[in-house]
Formats: sequence, C-alpha cells, structure tokens
Amino acid sequence: MNSKWAIVLLLVIAPAISSMAGEKKNGPERGMLEKMEAVPCGSNQKGFTGVGTLWASLGITKTTSNEKLCPQYLLRTDEMDYEIRPKDLKHATILPVGQEGAFKIKKNQMHLRFPDGPDRKTRTYQVVGINPNKPDTEKDTSTSLNTDRH
Repeated sequence: MNSKWAIVLLLVIAPAISSMAGEKKNGPERGMLEKMEAVPCGSNQKGFTGVGTLWASLGITKTTSNEKLCPQYLLRTDEMDYEIRPKDLKHATILPVGQEGAFKIKKNQMHLRFPDGPDRKTRTYQVVGINPNKPDTEKDTSTSLNTDRH
C-alpha cells in the first residue's frame, strides 16, 4: 500500500517540479519596435562667440548653428511604452522597425538585442520616456449617427 502512495505522490510532484524548472527568473523582457523619429537633441555651433572679451572687443562674433537630430525609437511592451535613444550617437545603428527585441533595463539604460535580426549584438540605449500602454479599447470609440431623412 505504501508503494502505491509513493508512486501517486511522485506522479503529482514531478510535473510541478518540471514546470517550476522551466520558468526563467529575471529573463529579458520582450517588446515590439513600433516607430522611429528624428528629434532635436542639441546643436552644433562653430564660431568665435565664447572666445573671450578680447575677441568681443574686436567685434568678432561670427557663429554658425545647426540643429542636431537624433533617432528616437518607440519600444512597446504589453504594459509600457519606452522611448529610447542610442547612447553612442556617433556610431548609431538604424534598428529594424516592426521587429520584436529582447531587453533589460538597468538604471536609465536599456540593453536591447534583436534575436531575429541580421546581427545579434546587444546595444545600449538611453531611456528618455516611459509611458503606460493604453489598450485598444480606450481609443476613439465614438459612433456617427446617420441623420439623412428621405
């Protein structure tokens, strides 16, 4: 009788243990890269404006200013929308919009990797904004009434 209980107990506990072993703790989250925008993130200035009072007294104040644009991406998960920018703007890589990526967040940095992409490198991005994701049911659900009478 004891061997029957031992077998039943083993059959009940074995699936529970195997399901707990299959779960990952602190695994990377997954999100869809929705869109890319070019946003202003500074300016390039050339000239003599900040040289000092000696040059200012001579009348040398020539400056040329160009607004600098940086790529900013929207990464959408089930719960949150993350707005991210590359940390290394000089060697920024264009990301594949519409693909799913795996990421981890540490402080204000996101380490993002696209497992299905051409290169499977992990790149570091700066998290600029975090917004809660709105479900589709909260979008405009107004209906139009037909008021034409014949």
